[in-house]
Amino acid sequence: MKIRDSHLNDSAAITAIYNHFIRDTTITFEEQPLSVDQMSARLQKTLSTGLPWLVLEVDDEIMGYAYASPWHTRSAYRFTVELTIYLAPTAAGNGFGRKLYSELLERLKQQGIKNVMGVIALPNLPSVRLHESLGFKPVGEFNNIGFKFNRYISVGYWQLDIEASMQ
Repeated sequence: MKIRDSHLNDSAAITAIYNHFIRDTTITFEEQPLSVDQMSARLQKTLSTGLPWLVLEVDDEIMGYAYASPWHTRSAYRFTVELTIYLAPTAAGNGFGRKLYSELLERLKQQGIKNVMGVIALPNLPSVRLHESLGFKPVGEFNNIGFKFNRYISVGYWQLDIEASMQ
């Protein structure tokens, strides 16, 4: 297993992982699969902010990715980011999510980020457990805010103070 910085050549593998979640789950509220070009543009946009986008490889195959994006665009939020993580279905349950997030959190701490937000479509017990195992605390929930696959979905928010959690 290896965690490394992502680059544009990873876009096809990242797209394949993400499109599974678009097509088959309510974990993301996107409803139309992305093209590799669309994912490349997203990857490039994130990297242009200076925030990390990491991939996890097993035997040279990308099995997951995680990245940070600005929480909001106003300057007062500059020390707060939102994390995103997706693992290939075959990679779930192996501790890869925790390793990937831990590396991402360490990098964010080095960049001076103070607060990290986790946004989770509910129910999603594996994601809740992952976030809480890393010290994230639940801070709010929007009930039935999304609609996908003919049903309403709630969204929970978890927050981590990096400085307090990584001492």
